[in-house]
Amino acid sequence: MTIKDRFRLLSEDILAEVHYTYKQVSFEWQRQDGSWQKQDREVLDRGHGAAILPYDPARSTVLLIRQFRYPAFEAGYDGLLIEAAAGLLDDADPETRIRLEAEEELGYSLHDVQRVFTSFMSPGSVTEQIHFFISRYDPSMKTSAGGGKADEGEDIDVLEMSIEDAMDMVRNGQICDAKTIMLLQHAALTIFA
Repeated sequence: MTIKDRFRLLSEDILAEVHYTYKQVSFEWQRQDGSWQKQDREVLDRGHGAAILPYDPARSTVLLIRQFRYPAFEAGYDGLLIEAAAGLLDDADPETRIRLEAEEELGYSLHDVQRVFTSFMSPGSVTEQIHFFISRYDPSMKTSAGGGKADEGEDIDVLEMSIEDAMDMVRNGQICDAKTIMLLQHAALTIFA
């Protein structure tokens, strides 16, 4: 038996569709005891994304960005978010997209981009999967100041810091973005261990 055998779609209504698709879905789920239970869910489909953590093992540094995020502000966070460079795939393959995001946001042309894992970030309501990457960098790879695309509303600061400082910022709550914490933990455990 597959998951498809345990799922019956009853209805699917689009509630909003501007940048993302927001749906109301009703379905029946076959429980472990064999009975069927009706459930209603709201689902946000924003597409899939990619995130990257460039690291310099010689200097024990990483590259991050800092920017305003309205949803975090709406949730009560009164600061700019420190994050790994990231973006939606927009019909590109994950590696191609993350190379472009690194150039746009960080100002670096990265060479050896390595996928480390893929994860759902909020599977209870959001369809998005993020493809996580790491890449070595050094100062010779810098091609611009970065900062993102102003016409897309991006106003990004590029931050270079030691892995120790980044991990301290995770511990004290200055870095509170999940994708960034995941990449920093990966780097601390596998690259800078």
